[in-house]
Amino acid sequence: MKLTLVVFDGVQALDVAGPLDVFAEANLLLPKKDHYEITLVGERSDSVMCSSGIEFKVHVDYPNFDSESDLLLVAGGPRVPEYRPDGAFLTWLNARARSAAKFGAVCNGVFLLGHAGLLAGREVTTHWDHAKRLAKQFPDLNVRPDKIFVRDGNLFTCGGVTAGIDLCLSLVAEDWGHELAMKVAKRLIVYIRRDGGQSQYSPYLAVGPDEDSLVAKVLKHVTDHIGDALTIEEIADAVGVSRRTFSRAFAKHAHVTPSVFVEQVRIDFARKLLEETDVPLKTVAFRCGFNNATQMRMIFSRRLNTTPKHYRERFRADDIPRTNASEPISSSAQ
Repeated sequence: MKLTLVVFDGVQALDVAGPLDVFAEANLLLPKKDHYEITLVGERSDSVMCSSGIEFKVHVDYPNFDSESDLLLVAGGPRVPEYRPDGAFLTWLNARARSAAKFGAVCNGVFLLGHAGLLAGREVTTHWDHAKRLAKQFPDLNVRPDKIFVRDGNLFTCGGVTAGIDLCLSLVAEDWGHELAMKVAKRLIVYIRRDGGQSQYSPYLAVGPDEDSLVAKVLKHVTDHIGDALTIEEIADAVGVSRRTFSRAFAKHAHVTPSVFVEQVRIDFARKLLEETDVPLKTVAFRCGFNNATQMRMIFSRRLNTTPKHYRERFRADDIPRTNASEPISSSAQ
């Protein structure tokens, strides 16, 4: 299977290394005849300098690359939204992407696809920090900033940086099945998410390294009392601030309201139970603080575009031992 990854000076190293490692790990598990054959294509034929200072060797420059691709991906980088490629490159990219069986972009590499005229009327996503700019710059797109990755026909786009790993794991699963993708994910020590319907926002990403921050204190209180009702007043009192101050300060630092934050923590706890145990759905709902299984199902449908039952069917590892419904769970969701 022939893969083409388009790179350039200033590219984000993880936009390149993440996808490469997914396919390289898959190659270790596949017979040689089924290996992914990866070509790095650049503006010139020697190397490119990443935004972090790392250099990647380029296999061929784009004017000399006219091979067909099973998959063509364009990497992103910090300055891509402001980057204006020359017309020759955009003409080449348009032709090569249209001839590929699948094509797409990692992170904000989607801007280059837009400049190449490849996205009119399509549904896409990108790094959350660039989503508004993408929608404004290309108003004929349906930009989905709430998605980890999006498939629109043979077009694949994904969110920021490490979301490229999620995207490529989904591509491996599509090519060779979920079991192989799971093995690759385990080797890379990452979670596998087989659909893109999960928010790029995670409550754990909002905490940061300061354990004494307001958000960190709230996360600790919520995880320690995940099965409780958890009103805003109760949480504010637990972290020692007034309700009015709490709501304003929390939203400023976490970039979401307290209620959305708590709901996301509950979802993450429920996902862990669904992935790692076989306890009944009503027990999962009770342990995670949902009113009932029906409410949990409605929230899953709204936030993840799936139901708890379907989520378990798709993500539960086959080697997880059966769990007694009466066993307690840890207060740590990670």
